[in-house]
Amino acid sequence: MNYLNRILTTIVIFSFMVMPSLALEFDVSVDEEIRKNYNPSKLELENLPPVPNVKPTKQVQPVTSIPKSPAIPPKGTLIPADKKPIVHSADKSTMVKLKKGTKFKVVSEQSISDASRIGARISFVSQNSVTQRYITVLKGTTFYGEVVDAHLPQISGNGGLIELKIDSMLYKGSTYGVNAKVTKVNGRKVFVNNIKGQRKYMKNVAKQVDKGEKFYKKTRRVSGKLSDNPVGIIVAPVPTLVGMGAYAVNLVGSPVVSLFNKGGRISIPAGSEFEIKLIEDAYLY
Repeated sequence: MNYLNRILTTIVIFSFMVMPSLALEFDVSVDEEIRKNYNPSKLELENLPPVPNVKPTKQVQPVTSIPKSPAIPPKGTLIPADKKPIVHSADKSTMVKLKKGTKFKVVSEQSISDASRIGARISFVSQNSVTQRYITVLKGTTFYGEVVDAHLPQISGNGGLIELKIDSMLYKGSTYGVNAKVTKVNGRKVFVNNIKGQRKYMKNVAKQVDKGEKFYKKTRRVSGKLSDNPVGIIVAPVPTLVGMGAYAVNLVGSPVVSLFNKGGRISIPAGSEFEIKLIEDAYLY
């Protein structure tokens, strides 16, 4: 029975395969027409439309020179007081930080005194290289500062004053804003950024007392000479008494008199050694 079923199934499948309605026939008539009218071995460029002749509307001039960048101020050139330095980018994440507290040993390129004009620009040149992470500030870097306060010696023994603010530096041809102060001048410490002339109040007090003492000693010598003379011995005590009075007046009055004396002057020549210290982080490229 199974054998008979297999024979019948085979006959049915074969019948379906030879039926005309299921036969596949490819229409190649289109291909024949193409072969008659087209030669595939030859490109018929002559049948293509000509390329349009388009003239450029604007002639491009060749670049003959590279635009010059802004001139870099040479070493020692002062920045005008009315032109403040501008940091080149507000995005500090793309810049390298120079840490607060960094110190530089520099030399001044101009003379400074307590008679300097407020707003005067001063330049300094670094004498050593300073290296931090990702950055090295080489020896010879120029720093710029400004006189923010200055006055001549005043009464009460007060000396002259110079106050400087270091506000910019020239690094790799670009100017960057910094905030720094002076901590030393010619090896002497500077407190709160004030370079002060010698205060002479106490010195003037001592000077007044010395004057009274010298006068008293002089009168005693006179009294001694008079006492050697039988006639002058009568008046010999008088000079000593006068000297004692003058000495007492100078001793008591010296604190008041010294108020009207002035302190010392300040004059710092060019080439003096300074130490400057950053009081805020500085950001450079």
